[in-house]
Amino acid sequence: MHMSDALVSPSIAASMWVATAGASALSARALRRRPDDRRVPLMGVLGAFVFAAQLVNFAIPGTGSSGHLCGGVLLAILLGPSAALLVMASVLTVQALFFADGGLLALGCNIFNLGVLACFVAYPFVFAPIAGARPSRARLAVATVLASVVALQLGSLAIVVETLLSRRASISLGTFLLLMQPIHLAIGVIEGLITTFLVLFIRDARPELAPGSREAVISKPWARRVGTGALIATVVVAGALSWFASSAPDGLEWSLARASVGVPAEGEPEVPRGILARIGEATGLPPSEESGNRGRPADTAGRAWPQVDPLVSFSGLAGAGLTLALGGLLAAGLRAVRRSTRPASPP
Repeated sequence: MHMSDALVSPSIAASMWVATAGASALSARALRRRPDDRRVPLMGVLGAFVFAAQLVNFAIPGTGSSGHLCGGVLLAILLGPSAALLVMASVLTVQALFFADGGLLALGCNIFNLGVLACFVAYPFVFAPIAGARPSRARLAVATVLASVVALQLGSLAIVVETLLSRRASISLGTFLLLMQPIHLAIGVIEGLITTFLVLFIRDARPELAPGSREAVISKPWARRVGTGALIATVVVAGALSWFASSAPDGLEWSLARASVGVPAEGEPEVPRGILARIGEATGLPPSEESGNRGRPADTAGRAWPQVDPLVSFSGLAGAGLTLALGGLLAAGLRAVRRSTRPASPP
């Protein structure tokens, strides 16, 4: 569901950058005002896990398309909407800078579509009211699935609107809409089921992190246990499960192909090359730059499934590591700002 630079005009890109920057600034401000937020230290490791999870495209039966976990709703449930948006921004920034997945021009659109709508619309207006303050397993499952579906539907609708307003692609509103919404409905249902499984598993294993937990402050041993578990899961997903990802086009690519979209060649901005790809070309280990195929070398289309390849693991682990570092820097920065603005205790 990552938009490419070729679909977005500079004016629409600038508008979405402004909207995304504003939402990110408000999120950072909200986190600075909550010095007791126990989940902030987990931003880096959960961001790395979401990056790894996005590598694993799952096939949509009977369509020839695929989808992947976006992770906005999962992060909002586990971290809260403000921290979740900053983590999603970190994930998408690493993908744009190092893998050329989406591109810098479209980065504002992608953060808004995958992050802002999931964290500040689907989570507070769908998940929270249905789940309630102390959700049962059934209410938690229903709320998670519905929030995931709504997040994907809103995100795909936003892509349609942004593409049409940009006027970079020759396509009618009705055609694009009729292709995008149903395929992302199917992807949203599958994402909802995966997210539900993860949330219920965490609820059983670490109830302190689950919605409705009354724990106010995270302890260092608990943080280490959760962080270690998330890192192990990230390594397994990025290093091994990514071999089993579907090579079918994702929902956006599938819709564009069937709509026979034409993008004018004249004046079209060159798609930026990811930093990891440049490094890879010098070392002979080029990671993929194909959207929907993060971490997979570009010349592996049509190979046998699963694609057992150390290059896949290298790219996935490198991207997860970069996301972990960026998320950790954000968390450290928030903690530093809190300490500097905390009123001094009376002598």
